[in-house]
Amino acid sequence: MIVLVGGEKGGTGKTTLATNLAAMRAGAGGDVLLVDTDRQGSASFWGAVRDEEDGLAPVPCVQVFGKGVSRQVTDLAGRYSDVVVDAGGRDSVELRSAMVVADRLFVPVQASQFDVWTLEQVDGLVEQVQAINPSLRASVVFNRASTHPRVREAEEAEALVAEFEHLDLAGVVVRDRIAYRRAASEGRGVAEVPEPDAKAVSEMEQWYGAVFGGA
Repeated sequence: MIVLVGGEKGGTGKTTLATNLAAMRAGAGGDVLLVDTDRQGSASFWGAVRDEEDGLAPVPCVQVFGKGVSRQVTDLAGRYSDVVVDAGGRDSVELRSAMVVADRLFVPVQASQFDVWTLEQVDGLVEQVQAINPSLRASVVFNRASTHPRVREAEEAEALVAEFEHLDLAGVVVRDRIAYRRAASEGRGVAEVPEPDAKAVSEMEQWYGAVFGGA
């Protein structure tokens, strides 16, 4: 499966979701490749740090840029069971090219009105790409939501997503937790660190389930 994590808004935690997904898939015995199409290279840096750590399931990572992303990702998908693509937070050549060959697109957004407004552009882009790749399914993931129990922005934003014809809800809400940043600095997923944050691990298990189900 080719899983693309991307969108038109920066700072929504795409790399956190992509790297944790790849780490969990590898930890479950999956044959997974992480593809970094963001020129900032955050996923590639995570992969390089991970390579230096002992005892972790390997997650090979490559960088791919430009219009050839669709061709290269298709080629790589023939060598790995699963390919997780981390795209930058903008409407880029890389994002569009990856969408042409992806099976699933997950669009992380923060649960704020400003972020949800950007989904109108994403919805239109998905409509265009589905004319070429009709099997593409696009879902929204609420990320970096407040951990405060009285702040219910994510729940309120769900109703707004229902207005978009070509997007659905992944059914996942990931909170803004320091555990994600700590794990990333070590090239790990949150479930791989010593004394893991149980709430963060639960969120990533829900995220993994939304992508791969029981597989």
